[in-house]
This record gives sequence, C-alpha cells and structure tokens, in this order.
Amino acid sequence: MGSEPLRRQFALPGPLDLIRTVGPLLGPSQSIGLVDRGEVWRASRTPAGSATLHVVMGEGAVDAEAWGDGADWALAHVPDLLGFSDDPTAFQPDHPLLRDLQLRAGGARFGATRSVFEVLVPTILGQKVTTKESHRGYRRLVEVHGEPAPGPGDLRLPPSAEVLAELPYFEYHPLGIERKRADTIRGVAARIGRLEEIVEMARADAVRRLMAFEGIGPWTAAFVMATALGDADAVPVGDFHLPNTVAWALASEPRADDARMLELLKPYRGHRGRVIRLLKQAGVHAPKFGPRNSIRSFEHS
Repeated sequence: MGSEPLRRQFALPGPLDLIRTVGPLLGPSQSIGLVDRGEVWRASRTPAGSATLHVVMGEGAVDAEAWGDGADWALAHVPDLLGFSDDPTAFQPDHPLLRDLQLRAGGARFGATRSVFEVLVPTILGQKVTTKESHRGYRRLVEVHGEPAPGPGDLRLPPSAEVLAELPYFEYHPLGIERKRADTIRGVAARIGRLEEIVEMARADAVRRLMAFEGIGPWTAAFVMATALGDADAVPVGDFHLPNTVAWALASEPRADDARMLELLKPYRGHRGRVIRLLKQAGVHAPKFGPRNSIRSFEHS
C-alpha cells in the first residue's frame, strides 16, 4: 500500500470525550497509541494487516485517516473504537456520587478495540503484580519485539502472536516477565485464531471461550471483555484493591471482598463496568493502610 492514507469522516452520535473513552483501550505503551482531547493515534495488527490510525475531533464529526494494509479495516471500526453504539445516558444511577461522576464524565463511552490478543497480552502481564511492574514489562516487550508501524506518528506495532508464541522463556526473563505469565502469553499466542473468534460471540460464550485458555481467569477475562468487546458490565473479580474502592464509594466501607463488591454493584447490572470505570477515572479509592506490594525484579534472579 502507498504512503497516502485512506480517509473517512464519521458523524458523532452525541457527546464524546476522547480521553475517557479511548484512554482505557490504548494500553500502557505510548509507543503503540496515545490520546488527548482532540486526537487519537493508534497502531494495531488488524485481521487485514498492520495499520496506523489517526482520529481528529471536529465540529459534530471526527475525521479519521489510516495507513498500512489494515487501513480500511481500521477505518471501518472507528465507530467501535469510539463507542458510537454505547449510550452512556442509559445509565441513570440514584447514588449521589455516581450521579455526580456520570454528569461530570459527559461523553465517556465504552469503546471496543476488537483486537483480543492485543488487549490480552498487557492484561496477562498485570496478573498478580503491581501496575508499575506490569506496564514496565509490556513497554519492554514492545520495544524489543514490536516493529515500526506504517505511516507517520513514530508508533510501534505490538509484537505479533507468531513472534510471542515462538519466543523462548529466556527471552521474556530479561524483560521482567517470569515463566508463568510468559507461558500463558505463549499459549494464547499459539491459538490466536480461536482467541479472536470471540469478537463475534455472545457475551457468555465469549467469556467461556476466554476462560478455557490456561492461565485466563475471571479477572483477566473481564478486562478483555471491557476493552476488546466494549462490555460495560464486565467486573474483574479477584482484584486486590477494587472491592475496597467500590465498597468505600458506594457504602463508606473501607474494606470488602468480591462478594460484597458484587452485592453493592447488583443494582447497576448492565453498567457495573461503567461504575468501576467512573470510580477509577475520578481517582476514587479506599483509605490506604497496611503493607504495599513491592516491585519485583526478575532480571537477575
């Protein structure tokens, strides 16, 4: 494909906050994608090939351009990425805090990347480690095993499934990724066809397919459902901090378990993931006390 981009314009279905909508979808590496209030850059491996997508906010519309063999696919799915089919006004909570956060969130929508593997890799790296540690590992993985994305923007493509499936463990180790998570990544990468099929499945079937992969539990599956499929009801059970955050925000309880979190979220079924995202994006958290997780290093172990 030539260096000239393909271009399309999309009318906005309503208010759109690019940062709140696309920010949660881009992952921890700015070399793959970045967003501000006026534009989005994103590099991805689409089913049609690699692509770089650039979206710019306009008056009542967004202008999109894309480069690479996957440019047409990337443009066709701009409405998915920007959450055009999501209606945030359908969420009308009675809780005063949620009502206030929803009002302030404005055009925050639930978008979908429709790229399961690209979402799953950084999510696997977030299993049982600190956020800082997992982000560092993913950035290193992209730097070492990604490749330049097509077009402008100086972006990098995330590592391909083929590369990660064949990468021996000793290549993961210097990046701060221990064997268990490395083996999980290698396992899902080797079966990417079965993995990507979930974008066309019903929600319950998609969750079952995800959790049939070794090393993928409810926490990981929920993040993938929210990000790759735009599931506004996905709840990541098994998170260390989330039950406390939800309990503190909704019931002024500083500590809770998953069962209590699900009980408090029950009135918001259909929007439970939206509640969680509203709380996170507002910086709501329970009072902190007790030991903190330390940053581990695998480089010299």
